[in-house]
Amino acid sequence: MKKTITLFILLLTSIFVKAQSTEDYIAEHVNHAQELMREHEIPASIILGVAIHESAAGKSKIARYLNNHFGVKGSNNSTEIRSAYRDYPTVDSSYNHFVSFLHSRSYFNILFEKYDQYDYKNWARGIQRGGYAHSRTWSAQVIALIKKYELYQYDERPDDYIEVVIPAVELERKAVVNSRKSRSSIVKKTSFYTIKKGDNLNKIAERIGTTSAALMKKNNLKSATLQPGQKIKL
Repeated sequence: MKKTITLFILLLTSIFVKAQSTEDYIAEHVNHAQELMREHEIPASIILGVAIHESAAGKSKIARYLNNHFGVKGSNNSTEIRSAYRDYPTVDSSYNHFVSFLHSRSYFNILFEKYDQYDYKNWARGIQRGGYAHSRTWSAQVIALIKKYELYQYDERPDDYIEVVIPAVELERKAVVNSRKSRSSIVKKTSFYTIKKGDNLNKIAERIGTTSAALMKKNNLKSATLQPGQKIKL
């Protein structure tokens, strides 16, 4: 009887996964992507485009079993699959951690100062230059997804916004310089976060998909009280 029920559940899950289209995925997650855009000034189209690319629009195993929609490696507590990718308590926490991850690396954090929330093409190319993915065509694939599903419509661009055009020669030169970098080398580095006024441990933990207790243990903190300017490991 238990086997029959299990097979039935697996069948329903399979049907649901097949039924969910990319458009369904976008509709489900666009609001949170826009919330992150308004808070951090990173294009919602980039957040959604990368998530669609890395998670196969929520259909990949790590998305379904680990709530991991950005291909971030790390430990997990899953008993359902064996994976080198980290798990998250919710899909939203995976989205939150993606933005937090970009902030925590100097070669990504500079993008927040260099590009605005409307310039999805340069954001995609900048993330690739930082070594987020092995493939040299990664940014082109993300940009293609953004165009195909018109994700730029969620970036709240002004009517008179004009896209910045980068010469192809310059793009190729930058791609060659950074081609040796890979995501695996990035995720192994310890990331740090500088405490700002108004921050608290619970809020930071929720944003990166972990718990305040885990952060305290990782940083050998005896108290959850934080001071502006203090650096903690994420």
